[in-house]
Amino acid sequence: MPAESPSVPTSRPSRNFIQQIIDADRAKNPQVVVHTRFPPEPNGYLHIGHAKSICLNFGLANEYEGKFNLRFDDTNPAKEEQEYVDSIIDDVRWLGGDWEDRLFFASDYFDQLYDWAVKLVKNGKAYVCDLTAEEMREHRGTLTEPGKDSPYRTRGVEENLDLLERMKAGEFPDGSRTLRAKIDMASPNLNLRDPVMYRVKHAHHHRTGDNWCIYPSYDYTHGQSDSIEGITYSICTLEFENHRPLYDWFIQQLEIHPPRQIEFARLNLSYSVMSKRKLLQLVQEGHVAGWDDPRMLTIRGLRRRGYTPEAMRAFCERIGVAKFNSTIDMAWLEDAIREDLNERAMRRMAVMRPLRVVLTNVQPGEPLELEVPNHPQKLEEGKRKVKMGREIFIEQEDFMEDAPKKFFRLKPGGAVRLRGAGIAICEEVVKDKEGKVAELKCSFNPDTTAQVDGKKVKGTIHWVDADSALDCEVRLYDHLFTVEIPDVAPEGGSFLDNLNPSSLETTIAKLEPSLADATSGESFQFERVGYFVADSVDSKPGKPIFNRTVTLRDTWGKSQRK
Repeated sequence: MPAESPSVPTSRPSRNFIQQIIDADRAKNPQVVVHTRFPPEPNGYLHIGHAKSICLNFGLANEYEGKFNLRFDDTNPAKEEQEYVDSIIDDVRWLGGDWEDRLFFASDYFDQLYDWAVKLVKNGKAYVCDLTAEEMREHRGTLTEPGKDSPYRTRGVEENLDLLERMKAGEFPDGSRTLRAKIDMASPNLNLRDPVMYRVKHAHHHRTGDNWCIYPSYDYTHGQSDSIEGITYSICTLEFENHRPLYDWFIQQLEIHPPRQIEFARLNLSYSVMSKRKLLQLVQEGHVAGWDDPRMLTIRGLRRRGYTPEAMRAFCERIGVAKFNSTIDMAWLEDAIREDLNERAMRRMAVMRPLRVVLTNVQPGEPLELEVPNHPQKLEEGKRKVKMGREIFIEQEDFMEDAPKKFFRLKPGGAVRLRGAGIAICEEVVKDKEGKVAELKCSFNPDTTAQVDGKKVKGTIHWVDADSALDCEVRLYDHLFTVEIPDVAPEGGSFLDNLNPSSLETTIAKLEPSLADATSGESFQFERVGYFVADSVDSKPGKPIFNRTVTLRDTWGKSQRK
């Protein structure tokens, strides 16, 4: 037997159902070109659900050596802005999507779409309707009852053509007339009950200006735009499954190139909302600081929080492509960024809630100069020098006055290893007037292998030199919502009632002085604390502000799920 063409994928393990469909198509016809697209509406910023779609569509085109388009379905000028267009282009490129020279807009096709609408009118497949939006809803029927024909459904072709041309010319006010497809008002699929193709809307379009005062509906525009671009696989989420018969109906009636629509499960992530409407509400009502707020699961927000494109792509790869909707645990996303940053992030020491420690046998003004590795698993990254003087800061939680037996950090009379330095033994606890621990006095032994009372020191904590420490604003971000499914609101309430009041905590931390040179967007592991990134918006040269990307472990999620 001749060898199988290398351009035709053979059966491989763990192939998702879309790959299996394409494999089968190409097995029948090796000349099939895989041509996909990502078609966002420019009415908001992209979120992580869009990231899954981008990775899937571009990934398929890349795997099969096909083509990938970026197209904006810009048919609703009242809600669309150039700001959104620019942000989407930037986010898709950041994520790794490469459309080469194939950047398109549905508005590029307005003339062709209108000509096709005229064709459908001439063929008796579309008519101008004078029903108001409310009357149209009343005529539409329900899932169990058929709809009623519009009284304007029987208009003749010439009258419909005349009215459509006058709609286009701007003679009629907004909402007064629509062009509807003439399909079947008794269809069990509500999308086939004479859907609207055009509506009158006197609105300025961000690309076509005031050239048009009628705009095509998404359902009418989407499939025809795919056809114009030669898309072979229209990959979309499950909510479009019931729209597929309408998608196909327009293609068949116009007798144009037929893309194949395939639906997959959208991404739903715990402790988050994916609705653009709700994301916009969070922004407009000031519950977050903007579309790029690091608590938002917009791509822009995740970027500002320190997520990398590699981690995002790895996450999308791990969760896979399914046929049924489900909710993915936030831990999957957090594990992806931990794994990525564990490899690339240099280590530094930083104390979030400082407690002063005096090393009584270290001479004032004679700091020790130590060398610690930049990355303990990557010795090729070298070492850095840090100073340790008589006074240092440790985390408040690394000391406990009434410590249980298995507390291996600092306690009265106890010993702990200071990262890269030596051993501290707590000799005295100093308290303030209110009885709170204000300072510890410890003896210091630079021998990291020394035993105390004949026993090996088990605990190791991080620290920062008090004299040279950098005072820096650090933002400790957490999940924006307190419940796994925020869309399920308390009785009589809204999803906003599930907002987490502790989703942002700001503190002035003590950092290694070298962190003053951190560049915008540079990530570090603050040892024993988590992964942090220099904020890309508010950081200034020499004065970085750090955002917590993720903790070292899923401690928040586990505590909430108990």
